[in-house]
Amino acid sequence: MISFAGGLFAQKKNENFKMHITRSTGPLKIDGNLDEQAWLSAAAVSDFAMCTPFDTLCSQVRTDVKMTYDDKYLYISAECFLKSESNYVVESLKRDFSFGNNDNFLVFIDTFDDKTTGFSFGANAAGAQWDGQMSEGVKMNLNWDNKWESATSYRTNSWVWEAAIPFKSIRYKGNSTRWGINFSRLDLKAKEKSAWAPVPRQFPTATLAYAGVLVWDTPPPTPKQNISVIPYILTGATANYESKDPTSSRTQIGGDIKVAVNSSLNLDMTLNPDFSQVDVDRQQTNLDRFELFYPEKRQFFIENSDLFDGFGSETVRPFFSRRIGLALNTKTGIYEQTPITYGARLSGKLTNDWRIGVLNVQSERIEAKGVPTQNYSMMAFQRKLFARSNIGVYMVNKQSFIDTDLQRQNGFQPYNRDIGFEYNLASANSFWTGTLFYGNSITPEDKAQNFSHVAALTYKDNNWIVSWKHQWVGANYNPETGYVPRVNYTFINPEFGKIFYPKNKASNVFYTQVRATTMNYWNNQGTQTDNTTYVAFEGKLRDQTGFGTFISYDYVKLLYDFDATRMGNTALKKGTEHHWYAINALYNSSPIKLFTYSVTARFGGYYGDGWRTGVTAEMGYRFQPFGSVSMAVDYNDIQDVAIPGTETMVAKKVSSQFWIIRPKIDITFTNKLFFATFFQLNQQTKNINLNARLQWRYKPASDLFLVYTDNYFPEIFQIRNRALVLKLNYWLNL
Repeated sequence: MISFAGGLFAQKKNENFKMHITRSTGPLKIDGNLDEQAWLSAAAVSDFAMCTPFDTLCSQVRTDVKMTYDDKYLYISAECFLKSESNYVVESLKRDFSFGNNDNFLVFIDTFDDKTTGFSFGANAAGAQWDGQMSEGVKMNLNWDNKWESATSYRTNSWVWEAAIPFKSIRYKGNSTRWGINFSRLDLKAKEKSAWAPVPRQFPTATLAYAGVLVWDTPPPTPKQNISVIPYILTGATANYESKDPTSSRTQIGGDIKVAVNSSLNLDMTLNPDFSQVDVDRQQTNLDRFELFYPEKRQFFIENSDLFDGFGSETVRPFFSRRIGLALNTKTGIYEQTPITYGARLSGKLTNDWRIGVLNVQSERIEAKGVPTQNYSMMAFQRKLFARSNIGVYMVNKQSFIDTDLQRQNGFQPYNRDIGFEYNLASANSFWTGTLFYGNSITPEDKAQNFSHVAALTYKDNNWIVSWKHQWVGANYNPETGYVPRVNYTFINPEFGKIFYPKNKASNVFYTQVRATTMNYWNNQGTQTDNTTYVAFEGKLRDQTGFGTFISYDYVKLLYDFDATRMGNTALKKGTEHHWYAINALYNSSPIKLFTYSVTARFGGYYGDGWRTGVTAEMGYRFQPFGSVSMAVDYNDIQDVAIPGTETMVAKKVSSQFWIIRPKIDITFTNKLFFATFFQLNQQTKNINLNARLQWRYKPASDLFLVYTDNYFPEIFQIRNRALVLKLNYWLNL
């Protein structure tokens, strides 16, 4: 208990790693060439520590980092030396690249030195930019996008990255001369990941608990005026051949405004926003009984998003921003999409210990469908505790302005609310993490059993992983602006794992691990309804090749009638019990090679004493650094699912086979001009989707999009609908 408490209150782990930054002695041009006089006198660090495959050695490859600043910009440069000439690995010039598949340099900036929130910037060896907002000490939201500049140049035995980050683009505490900071380098050919301030190999180098200290000669300048206006214009045409509607066109104008209330608090406003998805969702095979989750990508909801959607757990979310603009018809259970007229979000730090998030969004009514005007609002407060923990409270309110009989007949409730609190545990060394959450939904019916409770505690060090999770959700818990795919259950999930690192430093194995877990559901009447138990063996080689296998047992007592094939076959009946064993295997090839592939296979029993074979595979070839072509497939073969007979139906066995096929062409002409074509054949949903997108980033954070979308019936390849959209936005700093 003493060591655990000490872990909560302990001082910064890498306190002795200090970088002293001073004001620039002259102008700097962002061109990737560090030939200005100002760089010669800038703060500099080197001597990185290896993080993987070993965390007790010095890095094999040298990295030199320099930093300075002026009234407007924070400047960072890194020269990344190579083991052999011009020998680096990248996927493409695409922004926010996959970390593990690219040689890269990243900086993690903890502007409040609270070891929980921050920003990350960087690039891969081809110059593709990376930026993200950090929360919970390690989580990275790469959908966060802001305005900054960078350039990359190449020398015989190194590549050089140079960046200018406007102080307007980040949030920080005024009058502070101390930030947290760390630098990370991944070199796939050298088969190592390194950092300036050492990070234990079981944690990502982004872990802010292990950041060093950036010491300012004077407090960083506070922007005198920090207002960004981001207008857009959109035009397009849509044709629906399935419903035989005439071709319709639309032109839409709107935009966002970002106002820095102070250097740590930001106000986002939007008027007539375009909340359509410019980036198409990757379709997934759905053999689950519950709704699938798709992450939020819309920029208005991204900054400080953890203050809003961070409450609860993966399957108990009292707030889910993708529900905004969707009105629930309780008679049909269908969400009707509604246009948004305006919205505003205030988020950030009130003090070094207090954070606030406030949101308000208004939707339009749809007369023809009897959908009322709806208002979505949320307020959250978070207070830092101990070294890195926090406690938060929230309230979500969805208000419907019902003024017609049709709206009442369609079952729209006048309001739906949710209130709750959450405690998040994070020890100073990140070995201990946990969550304690309680939420309560409030509806006009005022029914009992309208609560949700989540608790989790995890210990992870260099060799062991031990965790406990449980959930308790009432039968009438109903947050309409949340994501809760099932209710009326108690869930218990212990997990135990052991990590093995080779003692021989010449070994090609990075690590192997064994994990055992069991996930159990009971309804709140005490009857067990689900159990999944499995033992897994997994590992990774030094060249990032991954492999694994696990054996599982499943038991399900159906809560309602369920078509186990999801293909329109006869449903298995509510209350029937099913159990089976299965074996799974996976393999991911090394990203170092130009041709890469991965495969995941599952063989075993299924509902109704059936048998399911499932294979997910992807292969790709990259034309470094200008893009790649890839093919991904999901195949499921379900055989002999027994459907019991009734007085009116003879017992039978049903089978089903279906594919999801996803070829993709991804071309990055430059780090400002991108083209992607995504084709998806989904036999389960009986749809073919084609999405082609051209993006031109003509100025930092300013884009021109041209998007073409087609949907077809796969059996006869007959068109269902078609759309062409042109969108232009511009980021203007006032």
